[in-house]
Amino acid sequence: MADRRLTVLGHVDEFRKRLTYIVVSVLIAGAVGYFYADFVLEIMVARLRPEFNLVYKSIMEPFMVRFKLGFIGGLIVSTPVIFYQVLAFLAPALKGREKRVLYPMVLVMVVLFGMGASLGYFYVMPVAWTWLYTQGADLGIIQILSASDFINFVTLFLLAFGVAFETPLVLAALMKLKIVSHKTLRKNWRIAYVVMLIVAAIATPDWSLPPMLILGGSMIALYETTLLVTRWW
Repeated sequence: MADRRLTVLGHVDEFRKRLTYIVVSVLIAGAVGYFYADFVLEIMVARLRPEFNLVYKSIMEPFMVRFKLGFIGGLIVSTPVIFYQVLAFLAPALKGREKRVLYPMVLVMVVLFGMGASLGYFYVMPVAWTWLYTQGADLGIIQILSASDFINFVTLFLLAFGVAFETPLVLAALMKLKIVSHKTLRKNWRIAYVVMLIVAAIATPDWSLPPMLILGGSMIALYETTLLVTRWW
């Protein structure tokens, strides 16, 4: 019992240490990013037309906006450190073969997330933004957009697309762990399609139809690609 308790305490201590490294790295990168908040904001705005101005509603909002932008920039820069610390925590519990698979899987995860966020940033978000803008223009409504609301919109939008593109890894993990079989996923494709479309509708922060369809369609395409690749597992 004493050995088991020491083992549990050891895991807790290791988790605390890895979490501390992550928090410190994000704080340091975020502190640097605070001074480059204008650059991060320029990237967020760059793909959106027509031109618009952001406003703030309270005296504290400019500081909070800069803080958010710095945190977002710091989080992006700290991503390699975060993944390394997560791997360092998980690695001792894995066998040799599992360790060899783990690192490529993390690389694939990063690539898929980047692909999803890039799709959202370069192609889908401009379409959604223009569509939403025209709704107000058609009604004769003047746009007064809060900087905080804008940052939340862009962040959630890109996060939704990045996470949605992790669908192949989720499916592969479920099949590898024998929670669900390839045959079951293929047989119940209609249910899977409906679930993915519902997830796309919930995940899309603006709830406009074009992004929902593109996100849902992307998830379905990734679903089918995963089933095709894992057909002979």
